[in-house]
Amino acid sequence: MPHDAAGFAASLTKLSEHTRRAYAHDVEEFVAWCERGGCAEPGDLDHRTLRRYLAYLQTRGFARPSIARKAAGVRAYLRYLRRKGVLSRDVSATLQTPKGARRLPRMPRKSEAAALLDSVANNSVSDNPRALRDQAILELLYGAGLRVSECCGLDINDVDRRKGFVTVLGKGAKVRRVPLGEPATLAVASYLTHSRPALVPVDANEQALFVNSRHRRMSPRDVRRVLERNPLPSGRVLHPHSLRHAYATHLLEGGADLRAVQELLGHADVGTTQIYTHVTRERLRSVYTRTHPRA
Repeated sequence: MPHDAAGFAASLTKLSEHTRRAYAHDVEEFVAWCERGGCAEPGDLDHRTLRRYLAYLQTRGFARPSIARKAAGVRAYLRYLRRKGVLSRDVSATLQTPKGARRLPRMPRKSEAAALLDSVANNSVSDNPRALRDQAILELLYGAGLRVSECCGLDINDVDRRKGFVTVLGKGAKVRRVPLGEPATLAVASYLTHSRPALVPVDANEQALFVNSRHRRMSPRDVRRVLERNPLPSGRVLHPHSLRHAYATHLLEGGADLRAVQELLGHADVGTTQIYTHVTRERLRSVYTRTHPRA
């Protein structure tokens, strides 16, 4: 049986579009290496073959985080081969991959986030559909900690304005309900009342909550443009994910429980959430050094 990169790519239905593209690309590279002599028969793949492939990636100059990402795609491919009966066991289970240093995310401070949202709100008037839409998007990204793909994937009925919740389809097709604060709830309500009807033709059967100028569901690129039009007061342009980082960090700084933040973010592993405690400890150290007489 030959390698089946195409079948593997078609099986990635529960992952985000970004992850599907990354895994498919990385596995295509792995299969090409195998067919050049690494291991032509998928049934012969073993732990030693995988170690040779990681060594090959290192010789090509890939950074450790890139190698770790490519190894994750290969692991998923091997699990696919195991499900198909090509492999009798998961030969990647004990494979150790290099871990890149976890960088602290750059994010706006509480005052910066508040100034950004206040500025957008002051510029959002009922006769400017795009401005009201942009305000609602930013309030959801920061007020609910949504991934940009989750925000773009929202439908109209996913927001419960009466109870103040948004239902989100996250990574791995996992659904979670996230509470909304009053600013986000009001911004979405204003957008739905005054803005969305002007952006979507009456006869259009479009269920997406947020639509672009072409009357279609907004893409992550569209949302990045929203941030470009609305920089911080300092002029710095944020990435949409920076608002998710800020959401988590500001919750923890306010005393939120780590497990609760994990659920709100939709993280499968609490270890992923713990990076935000590192940010918080760093800021606590800064406050201590500046203010304590014996620091």
